Amino acid sequence: MPNRRSVFFVSDRTGITAESLGNTLLTQFDTEEFNRETEPFIDTVEKAQELAQRIDEIAANDHRKPLVFTSIIKADVRAALQVKNALVIDFFQTFIGELEAELGEKATMSVGKAHGMDDEEKYDHRIEAVNFSLNHDDGVKLKDLDEADVILVGVSRSGKTPTCLYLALQYGIKAANYPLTPEDLDSPTLPKMLLPYKQKMFGLTIDPSRLHNIRSERRPDSRYASMENCRREVNEAESMFRHHGVQFISTTHMSIEEIASTIMHNAHLVRRF
Repeated sequence: MPNRRSVFFVSDRTGITAESLGNTLLTQFDTEEFNRETEPFIDTVEKAQELAQRIDEIAANDHRKPLVFTSIIKADVRAALQVKNALVIDFFQTFIGELEAELGEKATMSVGKAHGMDDEEKYDHRIEAVNFSLNHDDGVKLKDLDEADVILVGVSRSGKTPTCLYLALQYGIKAANYPLTPEDLDSPTLPKMLLPYKQKMFGLTIDPSRLHNIRSERRPDSRYASMENCRREVNEAESMFRHHGVQFISTTHMSIEEIASTIMHNAHLVRRF
């Protein structure tokens, strides 16, 4: 088996942009294995030179060119990171020139605009949405649901909480979630406290086998995690959604990002930033 190829995501700030774009490209190469490393806050020539030297040493040891994805603003720092024995993919250098030519103006080349706090209103929306989702997690707080943009409903461990938080962080969506209990599933109606908000409800379901595996990690050999119980809960939850006309999706083979994007699209939610 070939050695894993070393991959570096390098940025003068958080590294989120380089990591996200780089990983998206790497997903298209499923026969390769990668050893990924994120290097944030490479914001001086000295730091870039030190990192370039280390990447060169790794290239010599691996006998394969490392891949380096960068999102660095300052030209001198970018230049210091041009490693001879690596493939350097510079997102800014690749795209900024064409954008400047098309828009007829020079880019400001300001550090930190993508994930900084230059827009206080946007940041406040994000924090408000996150706090709302935390306060309305797992049915802990049922008042103020009229403020919710969406209420995710599903059996325990179907992905409600991480999806709510992602919707808040990424889109500023106020998302609450409600776990369906055995008592809820035995009832022919929707949970009483959710009836006034039926139009805001969105269901999450999951393959019973996958649910069994997830629950077994948390509470092994319990009735809660048993295959029979997982199958029953999922079937009854889906029957409830169908009977009451609640939209729902299966989270079994979806990432949190895909779940959130699908909910945004299907529920016609409008991002706040």
